[in-house]
Amino acid sequence: MEGTHVDVLASPAGRAGALRNGVLRRIGRTPLVRLRRVTAHLPETVAVYAKAEHLNPGGSVKDRAALGMIRDGLRRGALTPGKTLIDATSGNTGIAYAMIGAALGIPVTLALPANASAERKRILAAYGVDLILTDPLEGTDGAQRYVRERVAAEPDRYFYPDQYNNDANWRAHARTTGVEILEQTRHRVTHFVAGLGTTGTFTGVTRRLKAFDPAIRCFSVQPDSPLHGMEGLKHMETALVPGIYDPALADDDLRVQTEEAYAMTRRLAREEGLLVGISSGANVAAALRVAETLREGVVVTILCDTGTRYLSDPFWNETL
Repeated sequence: MEGTHVDVLASPAGRAGALRNGVLRRIGRTPLVRLRRVTAHLPETVAVYAKAEHLNPGGSVKDRAALGMIRDGLRRGALTPGKTLIDATSGNTGIAYAMIGAALGIPVTLALPANASAERKRILAAYGVDLILTDPLEGTDGAQRYVRERVAAEPDRYFYPDQYNNDANWRAHARTTGVEILEQTRHRVTHFVAGLGTTGTFTGVTRRLKAFDPAIRCFSVQPDSPLHGMEGLKHMETALVPGIYDPALADDDLRVQTEEAYAMTRRLAREEGLLVGISSGANVAAALRVAETLREGVVVTILCDTGTRYLSDPFWNETL
């Protein structure tokens, strides 16, 4: 694998060819799905659409940001032959790094909270990642602290994208996700709703939509308390705030309870045929809340990842 790493990254031609790899070409251009059954109580003049990011090849919206940060690292000369990519993750960005790293021959080391779902850990192991499990009580904040210490000790060994503080994260969404939403709604989107983790999706899409039309209203989504069960989402008041986060971008900030997110995640599977994760349920619950205030409009939200990463969670067995 090390030889492949050198061959792929050693020349501009090699880098360009690798980034056109068949798997990597499938990142983005995900469908925009109109939700019908969970929105049956809304007037026909109000539409709620979900961007099906779980259909990316790595199974989540984070494929876009991971590819954007790796491309940026190559362009800047920060990612060079012999270096290992290292970052902290709640799972999805890590899986995207792992997939892209495997395709490009880049070794990947990840720090992941030990309470991440068993499915995520197994996926990362399948890609051959060097996985470090950190204190579950510290969440991704603890994983970030671990990575910073390790990089500080051996700076020449690692390429550290630092997804929480890397502008290439949100720019990937401004360049792709936001543009796709405008195109797929025929520029009719009136409201955008997305949860906050690294904040890259919300920040990038919101900036792109507001650049097109400042009247488009954009809503951020957070858990309602620091003790929540929505993996990947941050309660900003009690978390390490990402450097790319700008709270002034949001027209309003919506809070979602864990049980509300669980219930909507089950409904999306059983009523819409969309097997997605818990943060997707939180996004749709918040999007419905926005839609219920409208007489007409086009509300767009994000289905962040596939539900197959949470099948060991007991909430699936609860009744609607």
